[in-house]
Amino acid sequence: MDHADLVIQDVDVADGSGAPTYRADVAVKGGRIVAIVKEAAAAGCQRPRGTREVDAEGLVLSPGFIDMHAHSDLALLRDPDHSAKAAQGVTLEVIGQDGLSYAPVDDRTLAEVRRTITGWNGHGDDIDFSWRSVGEYLDRLDHGFDGAGIAVNAAYLVPQGTVRMLAVGWEDRGATPQELDRMRQLVADGLREGAVGMSSGLTYTPGMYAKDAELTALCRVVADHGGYYCPHHRSYGAGALEAYEEMVTLAREADCPLHLAHATMNFGVNEGRAPDLLALLDKALARGADITLDTYPYTPGCTTLVAMLPSWAGEGGPEAVLARLRDDATAERVRHHLEVVGADGCHGVPIDWDTIEISGVSDPGLGPYVGRTVRESADLRGEAPWTTARRLLVEDRLGPTILQHVGHEENVRTIMRHPVHTGGSDGILRGDKPHPRAYGTFPHYLGRYVRELGVLSLEECVAHLTGRPAARLRLPDRGLVREGYRADLVLFDPATVAAGSTFAAPRTLPTGIPHVLIDGRFVVEDGRRTDVLAGRAVRRTA
Repeated sequence: MDHADLVIQDVDVADGSGAPTYRADVAVKGGRIVAIVKEAAAAGCQRPRGTREVDAEGLVLSPGFIDMHAHSDLALLRDPDHSAKAAQGVTLEVIGQDGLSYAPVDDRTLAEVRRTITGWNGHGDDIDFSWRSVGEYLDRLDHGFDGAGIAVNAAYLVPQGTVRMLAVGWEDRGATPQELDRMRQLVADGLREGAVGMSSGLTYTPGMYAKDAELTALCRVVADHGGYYCPHHRSYGAGALEAYEEMVTLAREADCPLHLAHATMNFGVNEGRAPDLLALLDKALARGADITLDTYPYTPGCTTLVAMLPSWAGEGGPEAVLARLRDDATAERVRHHLEVVGADGCHGVPIDWDTIEISGVSDPGLGPYVGRTVRESADLRGEAPWTTARRLLVEDRLGPTILQHVGHEENVRTIMRHPVHTGGSDGILRGDKPHPRAYGTFPHYLGRYVRELGVLSLEECVAHLTGRPAARLRLPDRGLVREGYRADLVLFDPATVAAGSTFAAPRTLPTGIPHVLIDGRFVVEDGRRTDVLAGRAVRRTA
């Protein structure tokens, strides 16, 4: 063979298919894998030669990890380093999640969505919002930093809530036929411009105002263009199983592939009920449904504090929410729904302020709240928890992010074993104390759930993080270690790989991942982030 750019020698290959690992030399040239010579040294055969040769004895080579649920929509344009993901071995992130992102927009909705998801991405004052369409946003990602690109690759989901903002606004009502036609067109345009599917956030306004008939109509458009539907469905608490069933039924009626976002069973009402969810999915799969899901390997969730409010409080958009919170009588109604009724924003479960930990605020003056539960802060102030929560929402203009400690380890382990499972961090990178999943999801799978607990074999776990998500995304040349495939690769030490991030120190980088390559270029080398910007927008293929 021709002289390669790089040869990775004597490496144990976990190829992303779930098949047993094997020893090989792997040669890379022009950003692609050009040769895989198995047991090269032992066989005494002609070994591939390269301009650079890396002795990988004791390391595992796998495809680059694919984060199926990421919130790096602005981080990729803000931070050329982006070690939060690159250091984990993530070579591709799927953004545009939970029905809320920054394309397609007009001037009005751009301002609204920036305010709505400030807690996820910051307000974006440091970003040049030069795009309006999905295609223009993907072009902006391609351009990255002075035309050099971005830290890792990114695929995009058309956000249904943002689409509804454009066509309907913030009213809690059904779309008119004309509005539905416009939404269909917006979704179709986004998919033609390169989006891989459509997301929804059905506990977030305004996307949650859509009824099933409207969602089904949009999913038919998604299916017609070869994409998939990725819903954050209507409940992960009371009524969770019914909410999952609703999505399975909807996708079946639309004949649309379904990918369930951060698919877990949370709150006390769902302890030990993961088998019920998997039985529902197995029944649908047996009937021919095309279903996948993603999870993160932690029990707490992470979202914004404003997301806990009942849906009626969100009607009209962010300024209307703030006006309601400032009005004592309306704020009391909100409290009653949260603490007594169980707001739909809190998944139908009465809120337990002991489980709501403030993880980030926009106003540095509110920093003392971070790292404490709402109840702890309320006790320090000598006031009721809702009074503290209301104060935070108003003073930080809906900016606070939270950790919600409502998960169950048994459910987490049960779901990650399922053969349609993939890995997704759901990582919010903003805030003084973000969830450690943002910096640790993928090494935590390999260190904690493979090496320490044996919940998954190494080969199976790698398949969950690489080959299976690549198949969902219909990527013809990523997700496997194969000749001709792109050299998006990770080298990790199975004996030491681990998440460094913890709840106390959430931005600590992982250990045991010395090398990460995108298109054959080292984005992490000898455990350190290089200055390479090899990431681009990954557009949907037919």
